Amino acid sequence: MVPGGDTVQMFEANGGGVGINDLDRDGRLDIVLANHRDPNTILWNEGLDPARQIRFKSQRIGRGDARGVTIVDVDSDGLLDIVFSRRVSAPNYWRNLGDRNFEQITLAGVTKPLYAIDWGDIDQDGDLDLVGGTYDAALLAEFGQEFLTSTKAGVYLYTQNNNSFSEEPLILSAQALALILVDFSGDQRLDILVGNDFGVPDYAWRRNVPGAVNSWQRLDLPIMSHNTMSYAAADIDNNGTLELFSTDMQPYASDAETMAAWQPLIETLITDTEPQINANVLRETRFSNRAEALGIAATGWSWSGKFGDLDQDGFEDLYVVNGMIEATTFAHLPDHELREKNQALRNSGGASFVPVPEWGLGSIESGRGMSMADIDGDGDLDIVINNLRGPAQFFENQLCGGSTLLVDLAWLESANPFAIGTLLRLRTTDGQQHQRRIHAASGYLSSDPTQIHFGFANDVRLAGLEIIWPDGVRSIVTEISPNTRIEITR
Repeated sequence: MVPGGDTVQMFEANGGGVGINDLDRDGRLDIVLANHRDPNTILWNEGLDPARQIRFKSQRIGRGDARGVTIVDVDSDGLLDIVFSRRVSAPNYWRNLGDRNFEQITLAGVTKPLYAIDWGDIDQDGDLDLVGGTYDAALLAEFGQEFLTSTKAGVYLYTQNNNSFSEEPLILSAQALALILVDFSGDQRLDILVGNDFGVPDYAWRRNVPGAVNSWQRLDLPIMSHNTMSYAAADIDNNGTLELFSTDMQPYASDAETMAAWQPLIETLITDTEPQINANVLRETRFSNRAEALGIAATGWSWSGKFGDLDQDGFEDLYVVNGMIEATTFAHLPDHELREKNQALRNSGGASFVPVPEWGLGSIESGRGMSMADIDGDGDLDIVINNLRGPAQFFENQLCGGSTLLVDLAWLESANPFAIGTLLRLRTTDGQQHQRRIHAASGYLSSDPTQIHFGFANDVRLAGLEIIWPDGVRSIVTEISPNTRIEITR
């Protein structure tokens, strides 16, 4: 965060991410906020007070200068660690010692100034590997011409072996604001998708020859956001096929006041020349864009966008946080700030997304990182936003609709105890199949909880839960009750 009233310059405006997970193994999900200027913050979830209001205990960690947050078990000891990506240096690793204590140590072998990062078992050897991309524009502004010959830029794969990482460059330049590991090509292996800012096309790679050195094949993306700020993945119509969503900059209204605020940007930066367009993009395959048809192409100056079944009707809704503060681009606005409402869009059965301002999520703070999870333990998804030049926000879900199932996985004998990368498929008696995958990161510089949430209508019964673990082993659970939280141990 940048304190209110301060002048915000380019790249300061990018803000930081948010992470949610159970750091102290007490069954409650904690919150981690990255901070550009001041120390980072852990908000320990203390549960509900007698008045049933949620309580947090704040703890500062590190000296700030952070961008992204990922919460993963780096060293495979059963405790979730915190890794911050930094503004101009290598990621900052805080090893969880238990009892709410952390020590800062080095990610051995990870030296590049990574901005966007994600984790997964890329080489399928059981432990978590790291993929990261640099944000070259900010590094050039920081280091000047020296950066151009520094060999620090690009997208890098770091495979882990006994807590040490081996570096493999995939490309030697990037403007990475977003990075996500997904099975993009449908071959049951994690692919790499990097969202680039400015005129740099997004990058995508798939594993070409399993197990071979330098085996990554670059994929063409015929349509993509011009300034990709965020990536999220979901099966929005429950048809078994993954959709990928990216956010960009486009006003969601066309009234005179909105267009006057956006005018300098429209005149200088916005282009609509394919394959890069200044709009959100939703791809079901590499070759299609359904965002405009579904009503989600324009959500403002959009940062973190994520899917979650907020009203628990069985279809994942979309929430996007907005706003921009920057002294040059918006010099014509009070406090140099483009103030826009965050956009909540209800999924209408996979056919379209409809704005729902009545949900009360239309904050006009300058949102950056955002994540969803059941923070208060009542079964539905709450929302946490990390804002720039303002306090973070916690939105408690009070929609009170539908039923829920929460799933925690434990893979105790593996080097990936929280089973990141696992695919879960919930079948219901109405014929729907609800699909979720445990991701380490999504949205803008933010991480996802390892606890999985399913929503469904009250009159729907559960037929079974299929779990496809990262090594391909399948488990089937048939005895499931609605409105429960279950832990499945392998």
